[in-house]
Amino acid sequence: MEGIHEILNALYSNSYQKGDVLATIIQVEGSAYRKEGTTMLFRSDGTQIGMLSAGCLETDLSFRVEEIRNEGTAQTVIYDMREEDDLSWGQGAGCNGVIHVLLEPVDAFLRDYFSKLKCHLDHGKRVTMIKRMTKELSVSDYLFLSDDDHHFGKWHGSVSKEIKRLVNDIHQTFPKSGIKYLAELSSTVYVHSFKPKPRLVVFGAGADAVPLVKTASLAGFSVTVSDWRSTLCNDVRFPEAEQLLIGYPNETIPLLHLNRSDSVLILTHQFQKDQEILKRLKGVGLNYLGVLGPRIRTQRLLEGVDIPPEISSPAGLAIGAEGPEEIAISIIAELIQRQRNKSVQKVITFER
Repeated sequence: MEGIHEILNALYSNSYQKGDVLATIIQVEGSAYRKEGTTMLFRSDGTQIGMLSAGCLETDLSFRVEEIRNEGTAQTVIYDMREEDDLSWGQGAGCNGVIHVLLEPVDAFLRDYFSKLKCHLDHGKRVTMIKRMTKELSVSDYLFLSDDDHHFGKWHGSVSKEIKRLVNDIHQTFPKSGIKYLAELSSTVYVHSFKPKPRLVVFGAGADAVPLVKTASLAGFSVTVSDWRSTLCNDVRFPEAEQLLIGYPNETIPLLHLNRSDSVLILTHQFQKDQEILKRLKGVGLNYLGVLGPRIRTQRLLEGVDIPPEISSPAGLAIGAEGPEEIAISIIAELIQRQRNKSVQKVITFER
């Protein structure tokens, strides 16, 4: 998932540090460990947030960051990872890719725009950004556009209606991140669309929900746990959850304002509660609706009616998972697959 969320949280925590440098993969030729749009933050105290590679680039980048801090200007570094010998920069990795990394000092302007970006993402709005690149692949201008048609950024001269229309057209097409040449601007630009954290709502705070919530959070989901038992649904048990809702399903479901981008997993292990939740959510049009347990139990929850395609039962990819931790992995894997809009057909070979 998007590493930008962790970076934005760090930038706007109480530990503000002057001298932060943002590293972004803006172009990949061939194959690489991470793709365009991947970001990483180098902090002035030496800490690093996020990762661009499996450790191949970070050490060298940490030295180059000092140059960025001293000069105060952005620059792009190119790493050729195709060679298999240790004499080339590829360090024998043989990854068969050339990686272009943009390094930018997080100055007052960029920090302010990141604050606006965070606000939009926190409110569930997608934001598209274009950065106009110089011939040296530094940055001269950048412009952001949110889902609610709000423009902000640093652009030399006025932002004309034509430029706004161009950015809006890019935003509406859900662009692939990377370097593009825009004839309308007579410029090379870097384009990226920032997405809000995908939300996962877990109904049930039993023991098997604990590894599930932890794994989902690590994978980049914003997790909400809902349960009527306050002794189970609490911060001590679920420190990674961004929201805890204590109450019965008829009380908490209206508070969630669920939409088609949300994912829901039902695992209260109380038949009547599971049945009530499933009845209320069936047909809502969620991104994902999963029910823990064997299909025969889900069919009983539906009072014998065939399980519709919108319901994943049993929840999770069929990897032969056993135990709460493995089942959590299988479920998060299925959620990630759904987030990536994979069209791989789910084949169920067993029932839990």
